Order: sequence, then structure tokens, then C-alpha cells
Amino acid sequence: MSNLALFPIVIPLIFAAILMLFPKKLSMQRTVAIVGVSATLVSALFLFSKVSTDGIQAVTLGSWPAPFGISMVSDMLSVLLVLSSTLVTLFVLFYSIPTIGVKREQSYYYPAVLFLMTGVNGAFTTGDIFNLFVFIEVLLMASYALIVHGGEKPQLRESIKYLLVNIISSALFVSAVAYLYSVTGTLNMADLAVKIPEIEAVGILTVIAVLFLVVFGFKAAIFPLYFWLPGSYFAPPMAILALFGALLTKVGVYAIMRTYTLFFTMNIGFTHELLAIIAILTILAGCIGALAYFDVKKIIIYNIIIAVGVILFGISQMNEAGVEGSIFYLVHDMLIKAALFLLVGILTVIFGTSDLRKMGGLIKSYPLFGWTFLIAAFGLAGIPPLSGFPGKLLIVQGGFEGTHFWGSLVILATSLLVLLSVVRIFIYAFWGEPAKIVSIDRKHYLSMFVPTAILVALTVVLGAGAELFMPFVSDAGEVLLNPSLYIDAVLKE
Repeated sequence: MSNLALFPIVIPLIFAAILMLFPKKLSMQRTVAIVGVSATLVSALFLFSKVSTDGIQAVTLGSWPAPFGISMVSDMLSVLLVLSSTLVTLFVLFYSIPTIGVKREQSYYYPAVLFLMTGVNGAFTTGDIFNLFVFIEVLLMASYALIVHGGEKPQLRESIKYLLVNIISSALFVSAVAYLYSVTGTLNMADLAVKIPEIEAVGILTVIAVLFLVVFGFKAAIFPLYFWLPGSYFAPPMAILALFGALLTKVGVYAIMRTYTLFFTMNIGFTHELLAIIAILTILAGCIGALAYFDVKKIIIYNIIIAVGVILFGISQMNEAGVEGSIFYLVHDMLIKAALFLLVGILTVIFGTSDLRKMGGLIKSYPLFGWTFLIAAFGLAGIPPLSGFPGKLLIVQGGFEGTHFWGSLVILATSLLVLLSVVRIFIYAFWGEPAKIVSIDRKHYLSMFVPTAILVALTVVLGAGAELFMPFVSDAGEVLLNPSLYIDAVLKE
């Protein structure tokens, strides 16, 4: 038993509590927040090393053996997501310092970010379905604080919708958990994976599985439950939007991945067929939105929805190629989405607007920025050898190897629409007649651009070095496709 799995959750929690003590001391807030996230990153790297050498790490709290105690489990999928979320948070913090504004910084911005990270890392690590609910509530409470942070009118208006949707989905989540417990008598995920196959009432379990798909579908923004996302994500400042876009929907996606591979596998012919259809509808809905708007923020926000559909389609195939592709694409999407939002944030600062029709000719004055954006755009669309390509290729392969070749054809066709939606930003903003721009200090520009460019460079490394990364993805996929590995690690601890 190793307590390393707890460190990426406990460290940001402690640092967030410390930050609450001196909200007005600006330099201390910045320094302590960066030290806290860096320490979390180091602990995640140690955990990653431990999991890659010794296998799944499980710890049960309170000296109670599983399934009675609270289990925290770190397998390769979990630790890859913890590592990615911590990395994204660190870069967003660096970007926040010059952009978020002193007033927000002195109003508990950094504690809220660290509480959000606590919830996200906890949701990726918990081995208990009720504690998944608890950690999602922790991250939601932090996100409520962040979405209204600054108190601007659009933020307050959209926060009401965001709040209502999440309260309804949380109520459904509690009901679904209670329903599951009444049927199985346990909430430990590994124990659920053992007990569910022994239950003959497959119909009831299928209803519960669909109920969980609705609950997690709200969080992940699947079709048709994504209606709240474009407006709510549009309202907060870009640093907060980058955090939301990169991390929050991914928790919902992860929850579907985990539950639909570990224990909701008793009626794949219905549940996973439904998941595949919803995934494709999600991709189509996202494409329509991404092409319909001329607002750079809205275009990238709708691309979040497209990525959710692509990842879930891979999972619905339940074969090696589909699952491994989904894991690779999930990690890629967390990094590339954060990078694109930060790039779009720089665009809106330079032009003073997010309206694409009021932009133009920026390549002459900011050539490096322009080419960095184009690389990120190609990465998002899955142009080889960038990071979007290996994951999407495996997902498409998974569809052709399964029974949903039509889904793979849709993904291939919509990849062109994704490329069109982001290259349209490049063409409008960087080519053509120069539009009026806001004069910004070079030091201020570099403080925004450098962390963003490093994040884009990491996505290039992920794509170009895919062969080095694939053994870890295969390890993560093996646990999802062979639940006995997860069950043995938890119940025999």
C-alpha cells in the first residue's frame, strides 16, 4: 500500500487553505500558488513513476479494508489524467498573473484554483462512486466561485444557468448512487465490478447505467445535455475558461469511461450502442456550433463538445484500439484545449474583441504567435504528426474493427470541419488587411505568450513522441479492458 496516491489531492488542499489566510498579499498569493501546484506536479510525477514500475496503487482510508473503507486508486489512466490536469493548472497560473487582474487576484482567485484542482485530482483517483460525487461537488463549488469571480454582469447571468444545471445533475447523481446501492449493497467500484455480474436483474441495472450516463453526460456536455456549456463558458475571463475547457468536462468523460468499462458492462448491446449514437450526435452538434459562430471563444468552446464525442465514441467500441485511442485523445485534448484558449486570450487582448470579423493582418507584427496558433490548430484537427493524430487514428480504427464503421466515417469527415473552424480563425486574424490593434507592452505580451507557447510545444512533443508515450496508454487501456486487474489491486490490498 502506498499513500502516494493521496499527495496530488492533499497538497493543493493544504496550499489552498494556506492561501485563504492572506488574500491581499499579492506576491505571496502568486508565489505560494505556484509552489503549491509545482509540489503537486512533483508528487504526481513520483506517483506516475511508482504506477509504471509497480502497477496499480490502492490505499484504503481509516484502517477499514475494502470495500468497507474509502478506497483511493491510482492506475495508469488515473495518474496520466492527474499529471495532465496539474500541468495545465500550472501553465494557467503563469498565464493568470499578467491577465486575471489584481482585483480578482486579491479576491481568493488562487485558493479557488487550488480547490478546483483538489476536486479534479480527487475525482480521477477515487475508487468509490459516492466519493466521486463528493470530489465532483468540491470542484463544482470552486467552479461556482470562479465563474462569478469579478462580478461582471454576463458572469452573474450565466452563473445562474450553470448553477441550476449542476444542482439538478447533482440531485440526479445522488438518486442514481442510492439506486445503485439499493440493488448491489456496495459503492466501492471494484466491489461493484464483482457484484453486478452476479445480479440477474439486468433490466434494472441497465436503467441505472442510463441514469448515470445522464448524470455524467451533464458534466461532460454530451448531446443533448450540452446546452448550458457555450453560454456558461463564454462568461468568465480566459484563464478561468482555459481551466474549465481543459478540465471540467473531462471529469464527466472520465466518469463515463470508468463506469462503462469497469461495471456497466452487463448489457453492452444496448448501453454502449446508445453511447456510440450519442457520441456521434455530440460531434455533429459541436461541428454545427463551431462553424456557425464568428466569435473566437465560441468556436473553441464548441470544439470542446466535438472532442467529448470523439473520446466517448472510442470508449463505446470496447476494443483495444478504441479504448487506447480515447485515452491518448483525452490527454491530448486537455493540453491542446488549454493552449488554444490561452492563444485565443492573447488574440482578444491584442484586438480588444473576440469578434473574428474585426480582426486581420496580425502575422506581420506577431509572426511567431501566428505560426504557434497554426501548429495548435493543426494539432486540434489531428494533422500528423501532431498530438491529435495518434488518438483519433486509433479511435477510427476501433470503429472499423467494431460494428460502428459509420461512426468512424463521421469522425473522419468532421475532422475536416474541425480543421476548417480553427483555420478560419488563423485566416481571419492573421492574414488580410491589418485591423486596429491595442498597443500592449512587450513584457506583458511575452508573459502571456511564453507559457502558452511552451504548452503548445508539449503537445508537439506528445504527438511526435507518440511511440514513447504509447506503452503508458496501453497500460491504461489494459486496466479498462481487463477489470480484474483493478479489482485485484483494490480488494486484495
